[in-house]
Amino acid sequence: MMEMLSHVRGTSAFFRDSFRTGSCNTLTQVTRACSTLLTGSSKGGLVLYSQSSDVYDNLSLEDWIDANVDLKRLNVLLLWRNTPAVVIGRHQNPWKECNLSLVRRSGISLARRRSGGGTVFHDLGNLNLTFFASKNAYDRQRNLKVITEALRRLRPGLDVEATERFDIFLKGCYKITGSASRISRKSSYHHCTLLHSADHSTLLPILRSSCQGVHSNATPSVPSPVANLVDHDPTLKWEALLDALADQYSAEFGGCGTMNAVNPADESTFPGLSRISAELRGWDWIFGKTPKFSIQTLLKMTDDLSSAGRTVRLHLEIKHGVIESCSLDVPTCWLPPSLSSELSSVLVGQRFCPHHTAVAFSMLLRCESGEKQNRLRRLCDAILAVMG
Repeated sequence: MMEMLSHVRGTSAFFRDSFRTGSCNTLTQVTRACSTLLTGSSKGGLVLYSQSSDVYDNLSLEDWIDANVDLKRLNVLLLWRNTPAVVIGRHQNPWKECNLSLVRRSGISLARRRSGGGTVFHDLGNLNLTFFASKNAYDRQRNLKVITEALRRLRPGLDVEATERFDIFLKGCYKITGSASRISRKSSYHHCTLLHSADHSTLLPILRSSCQGVHSNATPSVPSPVANLVDHDPTLKWEALLDALADQYSAEFGGCGTMNAVNPADESTFPGLSRISAELRGWDWIFGKTPKFSIQTLLKMTDDLSSAGRTVRLHLEIKHGVIESCSLDVPTCWLPPSLSSELSSVLVGQRFCPHHTAVAFSMLLRCESGEKQNRLRRLCDAILAVMG
């Protein structure tokens, strides 16, 4: 999936109002009746729009539909948007994919989805589309056709084409849609992003790794030039885009074109979804599912007594987000070998996380004083910085 930052321009109020007033032509309210729509005897295509902007709730809603709906009988299109969030692929390394310290300082959510593919950064200006079908009916090109045909009918002047890599490009060179998918024993889903309006100015710092020396076989993201639909047609409004997508999906898969608003936080409608959401929010899922990797880097150390710097070699092996082994090569003239060894021992078994490790370091630092403590603190701070 493409790496992008979507930033809504004046659309938040529209979507809040649309659920109250029905300003989208096809938007209807669905509460407990959703259970009947999803698990009843109706056939064809169903279009849902999530009222939540919480990335964990929306990813959980995907899981719930995939697990509970008879997708041999019913095709489903879920439309959803998130407040600012970095979403990494199932087999990716968050330390390698984004600036974790900036993510934390900015109050941005970090999530790992269950599908593969690359990392995306989106907010309320980015529309997510998830196409659900049976395993046998899995057809990504057919799904992308819904998007391209909707855009062509809405704006005939837009030059949009789907690629063999299951992306959509504008004018042959600007990526507006990237996608990823997951296939289960009987079901499948294919989710896409669609850039309506984007602020690319903060894209690079957010999706640039803050960790030094990461060596990993995890799936890397592949950056591409991206563009916004509104950059090429400023008159393209959200409500028109949503209506066009719902109509085109219904034309392709059946249904009446009605867009049904659902609330994934409603446990009576989606029993068990809160448990899924809790799992996706947890450290064990977001960080602990990272494929095994290592850190091999050089740390430059200085102190107040000498202008000459010292170089420390750091080698960590991390599995399930936990440090399995640590090798610290510290010049003996800068720090006693016994203290370096003790520091290595403290690191082993710790989560590769600056908050947890800082607590362990603080206990070690209390046992030292003077210049030895100052040097140890600088080394500890350098190691924490490697963790992002």
